[in-house]
Amino acid sequence: MLTLQDTFQAVKDASLDLAQLNNDTINQILNSIADAAVSNAELILEANKKDLERMDPSNPMYDRLKLTKERIEGIAADTRKVSTLPSPLGRILKHHTLPNGLELTRVSVPFGVIGIVYEARPNVTFDVFALCLKSGNACILKGGKDADDSNRAIVSLIKDILNKYGINEHIIELLPATHDATGALLHANGFVDLVIPRGSKRLIDFVRQEATVPVIETGAGVCHAYFDKSGDLEKGARIINNAKTRRVSVCNALDCTIIHKDRLTDLPQLCAPLADSNVLIYADEPALASLQGSYPTELLKPATETTYGTEFQSYTMAVKTVASIAEALKHIRKFGSGHSECIITEDTDAAELFLKSVDAACVYLNAPTSFTDGAQFGLGAEIGISTQKLHARGPMALEEITTYKWIIKGNGQVRPK
Repeated sequence: MLTLQDTFQAVKDASLDLAQLNNDTINQILNSIADAAVSNAELILEANKKDLERMDPSNPMYDRLKLTKERIEGIAADTRKVSTLPSPLGRILKHHTLPNGLELTRVSVPFGVIGIVYEARPNVTFDVFALCLKSGNACILKGGKDADDSNRAIVSLIKDILNKYGINEHIIELLPATHDATGALLHANGFVDLVIPRGSKRLIDFVRQEATVPVIETGAGVCHAYFDKSGDLEKGARIINNAKTRRVSVCNALDCTIIHKDRLTDLPQLCAPLADSNVLIYADEPALASLQGSYPTELLKPATETTYGTEFQSYTMAVKTVASIAEALKHIRKFGSGHSECIITEDTDAAELFLKSVDAACVYLNAPTSFTDGAQFGLGAEIGISTQKLHARGPMALEEITTYKWIIKGNGQVRPK
């Protein structure tokens, strides 16, 4: 059995082999993996069932952990989508010739080895491998113990396909689901070029603080929807309901609705669809007064000091009343996480002010934050949603997991002393 150090070396060595693969072969491998995922769905679901049996269904992570035939088919479709995308490698980003005749070209290249630390999301295993293979990167995965059986079944399937194509199977490795393995990965200088954490704020903070290899932060998603005084009621109800209830455990789910005080009488209609999903609402005093008698009493609670700025990851939502768009922007600045924010308005000036002023990776006008997703953006899949500002921001897909190098061609020129 390979030690962790041996594993890191094997992946580093295998990453060099990726440069020999042409894009057609990569696409064939991706399609074969998609086909194998669908044809072996029962085996994956059997492994996933073991993971699910160890988790309380009331845990917000349960929905992220759960796989179904439909979800596997969706994962396969995303993998096939990645195969149809142009290769992100070898793109000429800049090209010019200096007065001395040196020809400079900046071209896109892989990072090399990317480490991913993630929690109970087995779909990430497929997504990460597809994106890394297409972009010429090897990957080291460190999944959580909650999804270990699922992840091992998926990686085994991927390696079977790689072996059929004669590809070095070490271009993907899954580490043990232990804290020691996490620590080793975060300090694998010289072997790992980049680490990307995907999961809770606690996990992300730990990786950022502990790692000695470079990190791209995929932050927690504390998402807001501001219903402006000129907001369309029908649009607003649809947007808020979709953003909150589509999938509550994901990072793009809505956590707080901000409403202009002039529209408080419309708040019961805005929130009415949420009652069908038993959404618990924590409302400030004006919003609470507006909802009482219209929204189910058992699902209505007064907001507290800890209500705002919370990523609920459950059927729970906060409501905040403001007197102006300026106050809404101030609330978002204080409690937002830089992930996704939206405004519901028919006022062009208010829309432009919001879109320009909000400091987040994705800012929406009259559309729900649930669209923050690599596949929805036409990127095929995503390796994470970056909330930082260095290198990449928002859904990270093929282009975002490449870097570049300069190629300089000369003809004997030397630099003057």
